[in-house]
Amino acid sequence: MGENKNWILAIVLSVLIFVGFEYYWSLTRPPVPVQPNTEAQLNTNNIAKGQVQTQTPELTKPSVPTISEPRAQKLSSLENNEAKRINVLQASPRVIIKTSRLNGSVSLQGGLIDDLSLVNYNNTLDEDSGNIILFSPNDSTNAYFATYGWSGNSNQKLPDSKSLWSTDGTILSEASPLTLRWDNGAGLVFVRTYQIDSNYMFTITQSVENNTESNVTLYPYGLIKRYGTPETTGFYILHEGPLGVFNEQLLEVDYDDIQEKREIKEKTTGGWIGITDKYWLAALIPNQKNAVNTRFVFGKKGTLDTYQTDYLAGPIVIPARGAKSSTSRLFAGAKEVRLLDKYEKDLDISRFDLSIDFGWFYFLTKPIFLALLWLQDRVGNLGVSILLLTIGIKLAFFPLANKSYESMSKMKKLQPEMLKLRERFGDDKVKLNQEMMALYKREKANPAAGCLPILVQIPVFFALYKVLFVTIEMRHAPFFGWIRDLSAPDPTTIFNLFGLLPWTPPDFLMLGVWPLIMGLTMWLQQKLNPQPMDPTQAKIMMFLPIMFTFLLAQFPAGLVVYWAWNNVLSIAQQWVIMRRMGITSEQALK
Repeated sequence: MGENKNWILAIVLSVLIFVGFEYYWSLTRPPVPVQPNTEAQLNTNNIAKGQVQTQTPELTKPSVPTISEPRAQKLSSLENNEAKRINVLQASPRVIIKTSRLNGSVSLQGGLIDDLSLVNYNNTLDEDSGNIILFSPNDSTNAYFATYGWSGNSNQKLPDSKSLWSTDGTILSEASPLTLRWDNGAGLVFVRTYQIDSNYMFTITQSVENNTESNVTLYPYGLIKRYGTPETTGFYILHEGPLGVFNEQLLEVDYDDIQEKREIKEKTTGGWIGITDKYWLAALIPNQKNAVNTRFVFGKKGTLDTYQTDYLAGPIVIPARGAKSSTSRLFAGAKEVRLLDKYEKDLDISRFDLSIDFGWFYFLTKPIFLALLWLQDRVGNLGVSILLLTIGIKLAFFPLANKSYESMSKMKKLQPEMLKLRERFGDDKVKLNQEMMALYKREKANPAAGCLPILVQIPVFFALYKVLFVTIEMRHAPFFGWIRDLSAPDPTTIFNLFGLLPWTPPDFLMLGVWPLIMGLTMWLQQKLNPQPMDPTQAKIMMFLPIMFTFLLAQFPAGLVVYWAWNNVLSIAQQWVIMRRMGITSEQALK
């Protein structure tokens, strides 16, 4: 009786610890301090009020200027979103972006990077579904873009979102940088050079040529702006929205939090700031050695939500008849773990890998994922990698599991004796427990030892679940047969005879082949375990495989494959031990 209580408690407590603590942490992050304005602090009044500006406002302090808002009539248009986007792109002069992983363009009006699609990623498994569109221009539906510039005093004419830049370039590619020029007509010439690598990292160098007789002080800035609150998964184990690393500390801000606070400011030396989706990231990366002021900002334009992340660097003095420059970076692309790690190492970007939400159990989740990638490099299939990783974990805990299964086998062998004790002392609970403990001691059986395999399995299960849920490498990764995406639930269901009937059941009836295999293996493993003496516990235990079958049917297929395969290995190991201890097949399944 006691061993089954422990088994149930092991499941419940482990899930509560690993899942509950993750949820608790997401709710109890320390509040973000709001810093007072300083000499180089950002001014947000105009942005918060949604005012339209065409040039740097008259301020006594430097600020990141407000981007002109989209025209209301275009935002309410009923025309097709893609057609609308194309029309907006064709309405302004542009230079093409063409690399092995990105397509898009840079707008010469404002010098905005506002048109990007990811060549290697489609919207769905259908090859004709189109590439993922990351950035879209101002005035288009769901506008999302990045830009850079200079802030200064009100008497300085500076480039803004309406300034028309000139260029001799025709394309921005890995081998061909793009240089833009803008003359303010008052002695200052602004030069902006874009470079891009073979992945998703832009390098932006801003230069100012001062042809006047006086020194000029300017402040370089970068910003990312997004119109409209994007649809999110809404699941607490994954952060989507503004985030950044400031002084080596990760700060994640939910959309509803920034809507409430309106503005969050941070000072940092090193780090980055941006906006993340589940798989995609846009991040500003200032010079890692310079102190900057950063912001998350929420605004409203009518009913439209607007979000901005930006940074403002310290003053740069451009001497008379001289020139100065500032260099920073922009990441805009897919959150690939190895790529982010490489950027973090090669470019010394502080904790850049934290843009992937590995969670509080980062120390467990990321190593498991890297192990899966290492195996995939050798076998070419992430599903097979999951199977091999499960075997590796089983081997690592083989001695511990052996002791557990030996103890459970002893309990199974003692079950007839336990039934006799229950019949003899059933009405005297105290005496029954005393006799049970004496039996355990005499036979050297430990009923609690059966919990150990579960306690080992739950953390791995949770870490693998996190990996399958948040990493892009799992997105659209096939296994075999009908499993074309390990990060999605098994698409088959018994309720339409696995596709033979022309009917698509509701989600809660999507009970596929792999969940059924998992449920069957869980039932077999349960049969090998000592059965509860208490009838109520026995009914609960009989119901568990059914409950887990329906529950895991909604989980990523890769996780169900792991659970079923782990059950098969456990059954094999336990069966061998039971036979070695003299338990017959009939006794084992009784």
